[in-house]
Amino acid sequence: MNMKRILYCLLLLPFFSCQEEVFLDLQKKESIPIIEGIWTNVGGLNQVKISLSKDYYSEGPGEVVDNAEVYVVNSGNGFRYNFRFSEDVSRYIPVNNLGGRIEEKYELHVLMGENHYISSGTLLAPPKLDSITYAFKEERIFRDEGYYLTLYGDIPFTTDNNYRVRLVRNDTLLNRRSDYLLFDDTFGTSILNRGFELSGFRFKENDKVRIELYRLNQDAFDYLNQLVNLLFNDGGLFSPPPENPKTNIRILEGGGEVLGYFLVSPVLTETVVIQPE
Repeated sequence: MNMKRILYCLLLLPFFSCQEEVFLDLQKKESIPIIEGIWTNVGGLNQVKISLSKDYYSEGPGEVVDNAEVYVVNSGNGFRYNFRFSEDVSRYIPVNNLGGRIEEKYELHVLMGENHYISSGTLLAPPKLDSITYAFKEERIFRDEGYYLTLYGDIPFTTDNNYRVRLVRNDTLLNRRSDYLLFDDTFGTSILNRGFELSGFRFKENDKVRIELYRLNQDAFDYLNQLVNLLFNDGGLFSPPPENPKTNIRILEGGGEVLGYFLVSPVLTETVVIQPE
């Protein structure tokens, strides 16, 4: 084969590929506890979910842990909020349905066997949410036809500006990977003053929408950011190796590993029903 033919073959090579499904022989590890806790000033939202990790190729949800001891402690006055496991929601919920108080620090405690897990956070003051409007917008190249919400308010803080917006449509939480709406003060703190349009969320007539606005501690905000990056990681050639988000939960007694996060935050909630003009 002469040099011209060799060059011709090399040029064609990138246009042909073979695809073969490959299963990696991953080392099996013992299950790791996954703790996902939320503590707010709204008692009905407070909960702790505990499950066990599973093998990479396993299908279905992880095993739920229903026999742990779970409680939250006010670090200032030592008041303890006990939790109980609810079969209805497969989570631990406060016994007395109480919430936390603004500007106070709280610790989550989870006891499983010989292990004692702990995490903490401060329940920061909330921003201001003055009003919510909606408007119908026609279809565009990068926008579907429908109703879109805009939030108005004020962020008066110079630090700890880490926020999450959660949306519940007709009693269903929007929790796909594209539904994690996180923002900070990267572009200033006037985002609510100008009107913050939730451009990625389209609604229809008669939809009932509940908006929840959270102000997060930095470690919980970082965890959710890493989680979103992981959910969008397609495992492609140019994607970073997937890894679990960095937990803000530590082991006080015992050993092993732990995954998950503890979120302490105030919550502002508003409900809007989309009515045709």
